[in-house]
Amino acid sequence: MTWESNANRPTMDDNLQYHIRCKKGDVNRYVLLPGDPARADMIAREWRDARFISSNREHRTHSGYLPPLNQNGQPIPVTCCSTGMGGGSTSIAMEELGALGADTFIRVGTCGAFSASVECGDLIICSGAMRQDGTSPDYVDISYPAMAHYEVTAALVAACERLGVAYHVGVSCSTASFYCGQARPGLGGYGQSMHDNKIDDLERAGVLDFEMEAATVFTLAGIYGFRAGAVLSVVAHRRKNEFKYEGIDRSVGAANESIRILADMDERRVAKNKKYWYPGL
Repeated sequence: MTWESNANRPTMDDNLQYHIRCKKGDVNRYVLLPGDPARADMIAREWRDARFISSNREHRTHSGYLPPLNQNGQPIPVTCCSTGMGGGSTSIAMEELGALGADTFIRVGTCGAFSASVECGDLIICSGAMRQDGTSPDYVDISYPAMAHYEVTAALVAACERLGVAYHVGVSCSTASFYCGQARPGLGGYGQSMHDNKIDDLERAGVLDFEMEAATVFTLAGIYGFRAGAVLSVVAHRRKNEFKYEGIDRSVGAANESIRILADMDERRVAKNKKYWYPGL
């Protein structure tokens, strides 16, 4: 395939976005962001009239509909697009999804916890993230906070309560490395003294877990005026040295349910001509 485009923001024919291979009309305002392309398929299986849009590199995209909370309401258009691992490919997905009209993003991922109160299989709802992701500093000074949007966080909490799943709310540490960046030994046991006390120091500060994308999602959302949140399945516990790949279905269920709640919140906010949602609206 041959085409010509602007090198600053390359697109293909019909304004097809270069990396995610989506165009106007393919993407809805509410978007779920799994890292794993296979998880995008899993998410879409819970929707009505789900349709496969594209698969290119790490980005696999579906769109469909969720049933509204209000029985008299309209089905809720929703999209999921996998980001792959790390901040670089995540930022590409958000840039191109945002160009097509998406404005609400929920990362649906996995993490490694180290708090004694957390178990493998629990969910963590990120209220914010430490910016060790290696990508967000390319966008703005490191002192800029990576915060989840309060409306998305509230919707995720409500979703977990409705579904009756174990969850925790707190700060994650987003890293650019799965191994040394998360204080795991590198190949052959490689390590540096700075890794030795990292988990102790983070836990002392109230940080709950390691993951790799939330800081990028939150930082870009803040800069571009989007809403963002994250719900993570705990698959590793670093203190207990446990790895159990479970809870993925619970994070997917919570993410989908939170979109239904957010859509209801948005509908009530618009009906009352309010810029912001608040409890009791």
